[in-house]
Amino acid sequence: MWPPRSIRVRYTLVATALSLVFLTVIGVSVDLAARYKVQADTFDDTKATASQWSAAVRNGTVPQTIPTSSRADLIQIVDAKGRVLKASKEAAGMPPLTDVRPPSDDRFQNITAMSPGNGPVMLFAIRVTPAADSPVVYAGEPEPALLSSHWLEVGTTAAAVPLLAFIGWITWTTLGRMLRPVEAIRTRMSEISGSDISLRVPVPHGRDEIAMLARTANETLERLEVAVKQQRRFASDASHELRTPIAGLRLSLEDAIEHPEDVDAMETLRTALSTTDRLEAIVRDLLVLARMRAGDPAPPESIDLAALAKEVSTGPIDTVPVHVHGSGDVRVSGSRIQLSRLLSNLLDNARRHAHTTVEVGVESVNGQAIVTVTDDGAGIAPKDRERVFGRFARLEDGRRLDPGGSGLGLAISREIAEAHGGTLRAEDSPRGARFVLRLRALDGPGRRPLA
Repeated sequence: MWPPRSIRVRYTLVATALSLVFLTVIGVSVDLAARYKVQADTFDDTKATASQWSAAVRNGTVPQTIPTSSRADLIQIVDAKGRVLKASKEAAGMPPLTDVRPPSDDRFQNITAMSPGNGPVMLFAIRVTPAADSPVVYAGEPEPALLSSHWLEVGTTAAAVPLLAFIGWITWTTLGRMLRPVEAIRTRMSEISGSDISLRVPVPHGRDEIAMLARTANETLERLEVAVKQQRRFASDASHELRTPIAGLRLSLEDAIEHPEDVDAMETLRTALSTTDRLEAIVRDLLVLARMRAGDPAPPESIDLAALAKEVSTGPIDTVPVHVHGSGDVRVSGSRIQLSRLLSNLLDNARRHAHTTVEVGVESVNGQAIVTVTDDGAGIAPKDRERVFGRFARLEDGRRLDPGGSGLGLAISREIAEAHGGTLRAEDSPRGARFVLRLRALDGPGRRPLA
């Protein structure tokens, strides 16, 4: 396998390779175009010269020594037997420039031949007349150096090599500058550990993809830091809440063992059972929160909130009565188990604090399903209305009315509401406490969320 290469190396190689292909195409095109141009110009010159002297032969006005033409130096008039009848100064005394004669049905012909003393020669041959014994006029000049050598290819290659090196250097330097923020982000990310996630990656100026990546990374780190802090605080609170009943249970059992004659065994067992119930409630609520964090794999279903509230409100005869008031079929999409737990927590809380009654209202307003749970108890002070949703948060009234509570009921209820895209708040009430749950309502039988 090839060893891994950095993006900078790969992109530099790709840019250099593409430039090489491009320059090769350009070089070959220039070479072919130059060769074609020189060849065409040379044959045009020799054709003009040969045509001029062919007309002179027909008119009988050819001097003994043909004057040199600016277009073609080598000029010969050769008869059908291959004898040179007349020639220019440069071609005088030479054998025929070529033994190729144009055919009778085609008086004109371009010829490239080897001439003694001149090397490759580019000729234009023209029959004076269509007759078989017609003399032929040859006009030509030595093949230009551009066609007979490779100096043009050598020159373009010599120019391309430093150009390719320059392109590679420019690409390498540019990519280095572009990737410098990425390296800074990578370096900073490597410094972030579980014990310290307060660090943030540097954000480069601009609105390009790298800047967006850095901002997204910082937003993710921000959320992660908040989650870790919440987790640590939650673990600390949980350990504190569990430590107290466990310590009390241990103390009761040790006292019963060390001083059995001074301890009422049944009372000790009842205390142990009560403490165990509280521990069980705390652990159960912790498991619910853990499942909420993991997500509910159950598919959502259409739920009639009024019917669910009536179902959940059914309690023992000796509890505070709950009155449910609904306006039509108010449906939401979600987990029946979780929403039942949410309403149960609200109703249990309301029953504990109510003096005589609990009122539950269910209605649909502007596409929202709204459930209100109101009791006629002492109520919640405005400063504590947000605090009651904290984990293990228990006001003085709550500790007095339910000493065995876990302090997680309202926290779980809000988690469930937010998991369903809704809200749960404590709001103003003429009497007692009033909790308001807002969820997105479904549009009747079609079960489509209302816009």
